[in-house]
Order: sequence, then structure tokens, then C-alpha cells
Amino acid sequence: MTEIAPAPSRSAHPLAGQKMSGARMIMQVLADEGVEAIFGYSGGAILPTYDAVFLYNEAQQSHGGRQIPLIVPANEQGAGFMAAGFARATGRVGVCLVTSGPGATNTVTPVRDCMADSVPIVVICGQVARASIGTDAFQEAPVTTIMGSVAKHVFLVTEPQRLEATMRTAFELARTGRPGPVVVDVPKDVQNWEGLFEGGGALPIPGYRRRMQELAGRELDPSDAARFFEMLAESRRPLIYAGGGAIHGNASEALTAFATTFGIPVVTTLMGIGAIDTTHPLAMRMLGMHGTAFANYAVDDCDFLIAIGSRFDDRVAGVPAKFARGARRIAHLDIDRAEINKVKRVQWSHVGLLPEALHALTEYGLRAGFTPDLAPWHAHLTELKRRHAMNYDRASPLIQPYSVIEHINAVTGGEAIITTGVGQHQMWAAQYCDFRRPRLWLTSGSMGTMGFGLPAAIGAQLAHPEALVVDIDGDSSIRMNLGELETVTTYDLPIKIVVLNNFGDGMVKQWQKLFFKGRLSASDRSLHKKDFIRAAQADGFAYARRLEHKQDVPRVIEEFLRFDGPAFLEVMIDPDAGVYPMVGPGQSYEEMITGEFIASRHKVDIKPPGPSEMF
Repeated sequence: MTEIAPAPSRSAHPLAGQKMSGARMIMQVLADEGVEAIFGYSGGAILPTYDAVFLYNEAQQSHGGRQIPLIVPANEQGAGFMAAGFARATGRVGVCLVTSGPGATNTVTPVRDCMADSVPIVVICGQVARASIGTDAFQEAPVTTIMGSVAKHVFLVTEPQRLEATMRTAFELARTGRPGPVVVDVPKDVQNWEGLFEGGGALPIPGYRRRMQELAGRELDPSDAARFFEMLAESRRPLIYAGGGAIHGNASEALTAFATTFGIPVVTTLMGIGAIDTTHPLAMRMLGMHGTAFANYAVDDCDFLIAIGSRFDDRVAGVPAKFARGARRIAHLDIDRAEINKVKRVQWSHVGLLPEALHALTEYGLRAGFTPDLAPWHAHLTELKRRHAMNYDRASPLIQPYSVIEHINAVTGGEAIITTGVGQHQMWAAQYCDFRRPRLWLTSGSMGTMGFGLPAAIGAQLAHPEALVVDIDGDSSIRMNLGELETVTTYDLPIKIVVLNNFGDGMVKQWQKLFFKGRLSASDRSLHKKDFIRAAQADGFAYARRLEHKQDVPRVIEEFLRFDGPAFLEVMIDPDAGVYPMVGPGQSYEEMITGEFIASRHKVDIKPPGPSEMF
């Protein structure tokens, strides 16, 4: 019954053939996989593996080997988001190690968040002993049932002999194809079991591996490339629409080369920010619900839309029939066949690895001597950028959040890793920050999970110790995982945390003002007593300041970002500042609300979303 894919000869691994516990096997596989940090919280059902972590690091320390730091959060949700921040910042698999029951269920939100945004993590959960499963034992939870609907894959290890192979397979599944979270549920008695360590081998998943081999071997057919360039040759206004898949697929370099070779402008989704340098002349910034007005108008005006690693989701294509309304043709490149024609019918598609496909298109176009004249289109887009530029009330005596982020951007120069919570501050950061390369912008996209920013920043800082990591957060969002302030100082991580305080759920309040006649139901925090500065000081922040006066913004931002060590800054912003542009759900770009300070090319009557439209 215990079928395992062939392992290399035992001589291939120095520990092959040694007898060890299941917990020690787990730890050894983590080491073999090159894991650089483990994020997790202990508990009864996972204690054997935590002991194995301790013993492994003790042994490594004794002979000067590489230890794997164990980062302990305030809450398992924080651990999951730390692993996700590590994975998003590196492209490598993040690891979360938690106990059974509430330990496992506290990671459900990070697992779903990673699944929604295609982020590779492995969550290892302790479970009650096999004989107790199904008896409602202490701290038992049906992890496979719960996680099965939100993870890429879930394993419950009931045969100890398969543990080592299962762990290796979990990493394989997490990082290959369309990345995602994999959960391994390990009963305590399996952790305590002892057997021979094989040093290799994996579970037999022939169907999955065959699909991965097909993807890796799927080359762009010359006839398909010819057809693509026929459509491009007929286009006068081509536009690339790049999503998170361009980053997850490590296709940013190939995308930039393709765009610059043929002069094709690029808009990106929220998750695709950084796929092309935002300061690049061809970069048209973010499109969608809170995208720039000029990016959205460019989508309306293009005649050939080239979707790369994007999925036409509701935040971008609120009304699919009206999205890219002027496009005579749409091409779509993606690693996931399920995304092709799922929302928007396309006339050309390729399913495969994005870097290889883009390189093939670029080389084909160069060989064919393809040199389109897109000067009129570029001039049109330049005028869109000028006429519909991002702007705000610069004369206001109140601190404007846009100005705060502009000053942060002036200091960081697009080189910092920026994490965010979810809400208005998230969109302001997306709109006003520059990102010179991929994996600098870390945010919760599809799930929109408040509380993401601070733990994600911890994971990113562990991944890049020398980088400047800034968490741009909101007063409501940071409350969700405020306990992780202590984690920052415990490990002396030089993260810079800025909280834009507008006394409540800013995005919810914006919607309530627009669509619910200003009834601020459960969203106003102006009477709450939270003192963030004292909270930060209590958790050991040597730098904890409150910024309340507009004239102090440049000086304090500089001082805050230059501080040597963890720093916390609360900024009291205009509580009525809004996120504009804004396209209501179920509405087209023609109905985009641009606010008072961004020019619109349409007269827009604000109307509430339909009864079935989401937030």
C-alpha cells in the first residue's frame, strides 16, 4: 500500500538509512528544501516537531552549520502571513508550523489568502493521535475538511512510512505550476514514530507531474506566433494588461523586454504592480476599481489587449462586456488553462510558462523585422497621463495621506519593500508609490485581508535582512494583528510601520458616504481610546511618534525612515480623504468617479451598486 516514487540511492544523502523520528524527518526535509525561516506557534500536538527544530539548530550551532530560525508570532494567523510575506518577497516557499485545533484553524485565513493570490506556502499542523481522530479529542479539528476547500492541496499523514515523501511532495506542489498553499496535517503519534530516513523520494502524483511536464515543454508554435503578430500588425493601439501571474511566473524581465522591443504600453493589476518598473516610460500604472484614470481610459481606448498572467477579475473587469470596449481582439497568456475564456472571450491564447512564451514572441518579432509605428498611440497616452493625472487637495491645512506617501516614496525611491493592510491606505500606497522591480509590493489582493501588512512585513524583513521594509497600514487594519508589534522588537527587525489614522474603517466609511447617505454604521472609531504610540512603546519601540501637523511631514518622514531599528509612526490624516479614482462594482470605466481633483472625461452621476454587487 505504501507506494512512493523512487528515491535516489542512499549514498546521495548523508543521513539516508539512519533511524529517526517522524518529527526529525520533518525537520530534515525542511533543511533539505533550503527553508530559511519557520514561522509558528507551539502546542501539545506539534511539540515533537518543535523539539526537533530545537535539536536540529543545537546540532547546527555545535559545528557551525546553518541554523533555521524559528519566529514565534503573537497569533497563528500572524505566522501564516509572515510565511506569506516571506514567499511573496522571494518567490520561495514560506513555512508555517502550528499545533492542532485552534492553531490550525487560525491559519485558515492566511491559507485562503495565499490560494487567492497564488502564493506558495507549506503549513504543517499537528493533529491528535490517529486513534483519537474523530472522537472530538482535546484540540482536535477536521483540518482536511476545513482546509480542503481553501488550499491547493491537503495531506493527512496516516501512514508514517509516507511522511518523508509527503513533506517533499508538499513543497513540490506549493511551488510548481500555479503556486499555492499546501497543508500537511501530522498526527502526534506519527511525529513520534521512528523509521529509516530515505533521503529522497516523493509521493506518486503522476497526473500532476505529467501536467507540469507538459507545461514546461509547451513551446509557442511558430504558427501561433505568426497569428499573434498578424493581429499586432493590424493594431494601432495595443496595450499589455499584466497581472500577478507575471510576477509569480518570474516573467517580469521577459515582459519588460517584450514591451520595450515593440513599444507596447503596460497597465498592471494590483497584484501585478512591479511587473514593470513603474517609472518606465511605457508604464501606465494600475488599472481597475482604484486604478489611475489614465490607465482605465487607456484600456477603454486600446484596440488590442494583451493579457499576461491576469484573470479579468471583478476588481478590474466589473462589467466584462464593457471591459476594453474598444478592443477588436484580446490575447491571453497564462499558466492556468482554467483562466482562458473564463470571464472574457479571447481571440488568441497560449497556456504555458510565461517567460518562455514572451521570449519566443520577442524573438519571432525580431526575426520578422516587426517594427510598429505606435507614435500616435504613445502621444495619446502621454496626453491621458497629463490630463488625468493623480492629484489631491494640496492646499488643505490637514495632512493628506497622498502627501505622506509621496514623501515616503521620495525617500525610498521605489527600492523599498512596501507591505500594506487592506483599505484606503492600501490603495493610496498602490497609487502613489513607485516599484522599480517585482516583489517589492506585498499586499492582500483577492481576499483583501485586513491585518496582513504587519506580519507580512516581518516575513519580508526575515527574507531580506538588509532591505528597507515599510508597512503602510491603517488604524483599523493594524488592530487586527497589533500583537505582532512585539514580534518586531523581539527579533529586533528594523521594520518601519506607518499608521494612517483616519479614525475608523476608511474604505467602509467612503462607501457609506457615497451609497448609504452617510450612515456610518460600525465604521467610526473617533470615540475609541486606543493610543497607538503607547502601545508601540510598551512593545519596545524606541522610535514611536505621532505626526499631527502638515508642516512637519517632510522632516518627520525622513527621520522615521532613516531611524536605525524598528520605528513606528502614527499620522493623523484628513478623516474625509477618499480613494479616487473609484469604479463601483458592476460598473464600467465610463462610470468612474474621479473626485474633485482628478479630471474626468465623462459626466458621472454617482449611483449605488446593484443589490447583488459585492463590496
